[in-house]
Amino acid sequence: MSRPIDATLFRETLGHYPTGVAVVTAVTDEGVPDGMVVGTFSSVSLEPPLIAFFPATNSRSFARLRSASAFCVNVLASDQEPLCRQIATSLKGKFDGVGWRPGSLGSPILEGAVSWVECTFEEVRDAGDHFVVLGRVHGLAVERSTLPLLFFQGGYGRFSPGSFVAAPDPELIQAAHLAQTIRDQVEQLSTQFSVSCSVLAKIRDDAVQVLATNQGSVSDSPPLGHRQPVIPPMGAVFMVDAVPSEVDAWLRRAPEDNSESRDLHSALLDKVRARGYSLLAREPNLLERHRAALSAFELSDRLPRQERAVQQATVELAEVFCPDLVPGRYYDLASIVVLIPTKADLPPMAIRMTGLPGSAPTAQVEAWIDGLKRVAQSEPSA
Repeated sequence: MSRPIDATLFRETLGHYPTGVAVVTAVTDEGVPDGMVVGTFSSVSLEPPLIAFFPATNSRSFARLRSASAFCVNVLASDQEPLCRQIATSLKGKFDGVGWRPGSLGSPILEGAVSWVECTFEEVRDAGDHFVVLGRVHGLAVERSTLPLLFFQGGYGRFSPGSFVAAPDPELIQAAHLAQTIRDQVEQLSTQFSVSCSVLAKIRDDAVQVLATNQGSVSDSPPLGHRQPVIPPMGAVFMVDAVPSEVDAWLRRAPEDNSESRDLHSALLDKVRARGYSLLAREPNLLERHRAALSAFELSDRLPRQERAVQQATVELAEVFCPDLVPGRYYDLASIVVLIPTKADLPPMAIRMTGLPGSAPTAQVEAWIDGLKRVAQSEPSA
């Protein structure tokens, strides 16, 4: 026979598992909107489309909702905690001042929610002191692609994904200090060719800009501390001296981790290793898609959905990554990147040149590359 479970310990233990917060809404048999907050909402089945939530058997709110023919599960956003508390604590006036519109079945869809799922009652089962409510999905949508509200250890909160502006950490501080030792050479290179030059450090899975100077006519340099995900083929220079496990982790960041993708990016990495630099040709449509995906990623607090868009836009750049330099030809380049030799206890670093004039002859491109290599080699082994 199992031992009795202490209720306080049960709540405390399960409280260490974060849950999303949703509001189940319906128009009751009295013709008024009503709702209840749940932290136990889950998908159940795709065929047929079913979801579930688990109200307490003594819930008066659910007793009222049960009189409706349909209901809507509204996933709350991280900035909707006041709405959550209003619906959770108010006996009357739950919907005072709350914006909503009826779904196709008449259920209230809350304004500002992340997403909603409108259902009819499929089945209500007893499960101890709770019900298991199965709902058959009739309509659903993402309303606002933003961070959801979370419930954890008795309090509300939100995810804290990495920012596009890097927070200080020891590796980043080391890289920034090291970049300062070659600031003069970087600035001279920028002045010599009237271009933008920056120093990047690979901090975990991001390339972080730790130094920048622009003596060119194009203002294209992001702010110091700006992060960009290192996704194949981008960041290949950081993999030149990387151990196999690091290269494997980089390859797995492509949107599709299959043999075709690995062969393509491994071949591009071999090119970078053989040449000592990477080139990215300027293809306006591809670059604009990439910039737009990065911008949406930043504005969304780096949500996984937007990260997948960044992955897809980045992998498309393989089409214009590392073109061969042929004497007599002219090139429109978006960037040139050269690895900076560093000690093993320092993060990988690179110097990048952007804002390059178009229709550059091969000899000019080679001069840019030689200048970058010269500055990269000037870095002291500090």
